[in-house]
Amino acid sequence: MRAMIDEASPSITNLPEQVAGLDADARARFADLFAVTRSGGSLQPPEEMRAWIERSFGSVEAVQAQTIIKTLNRWTLEGTLFNDLRARRPVARQAPGADEDAELAGGGDDPFCHPLTGTPADTFGRIEGAHTITASNVAKYDALHAVILFKEHNPLTWSGAQVADAFATAGRWIAAAAAARPEAVYPFVMWNCRPRSGASQVHGHMQATLGEGGAYGRVELWRRAAESYRARHGRDYFADFYAAHAALGLAGRHGAVRWLAHLTPVKEKELVLLAPAFDGALAAAVADLLRLLIATLGVRAFNVACYLPPLAPVAEDWTDFPVVVRMVDRGDPGSATSDIGAMELFAQPVVAFDPWKLAGAVREAFPAA
Repeated sequence: MRAMIDEASPSITNLPEQVAGLDADARARFADLFAVTRSGGSLQPPEEMRAWIERSFGSVEAVQAQTIIKTLNRWTLEGTLFNDLRARRPVARQAPGADEDAELAGGGDDPFCHPLTGTPADTFGRIEGAHTITASNVAKYDALHAVILFKEHNPLTWSGAQVADAFATAGRWIAAAAAARPEAVYPFVMWNCRPRSGASQVHGHMQATLGEGGAYGRVELWRRAAESYRARHGRDYFADFYAAHAALGLAGRHGAVRWLAHLTPVKEKELVLLAPAFDGALAAAVADLLRLLIATLGVRAFNVACYLPPLAPVAEDWTDFPVVVRMVDRGDPGSATSDIGAMELFAQPVVAFDPWKLAGAVREAFPAA
């Protein structure tokens, strides 16, 4: 249960007060999972900068006293630095000439628009659904690496049925790849939308890999965190991870799928989904939440990653590990400034979007979830 907190203004800035207002059990659980630090940044601009600062940030006072919140997951060691002032930074734009409407319309020399002649097949063949078809990736991440191509070019106009079909096609490809190489048991599914997200082609597509020898590093990090947490506290890490977010109003459900606005996001607007299976219910939740991000929160490029448990018994302990989906906004495709830099690559992500705004948008769109 939550104690009395000013419900009109919960935000990342007053996270310490929100945690302090939780009941003793919830507060202890939060402390078992997360560390939070609040600090203030200050500066003294020259008189010549005042007009530019006022145009860019609203007032000089806004930059003279800045609040930074640092969150850290004690188990995965993923952390985030929050400062909403970062969202108001002036950024350079790409040179004119790129036509977004033409890019999204398709045609031209995009090989994904004609997959049977523009892409290779896996040696065990292609998997085709009603709305998707697989190709073998020309430059592979791993030995077994597929591209799951939407038959519709525009990467932002898919339907829920198309996403469900893509998930089903990915599942069928994983099964076929496992039959071709039984030692490969670690599946991973991803969705890079538009070049801003790392996609090499605009045409809508997901990807799937099936690895051997162990899960990918970030997935293994989450597995080890769950195992270590259970060994230390005797509790299900993912149940407590969800409950800690829910106690602060940052979580809910979409049918059987739990969602949360992540307290240690890797980048802007990160939602984490916890699902019992990689199935149609999860596909529906992914489609609905992505559509919300696009239609309501202005997302124009995104990444989605699906952490799946192994297909067969392995040496590691995967007890209580659900299917985990992480989705994140990758920023304005028209910006010449990258959304990641040395901080994200080598230290800790810096994020401007408040998780409470994200959770509020999801809850408003899906009030019964």
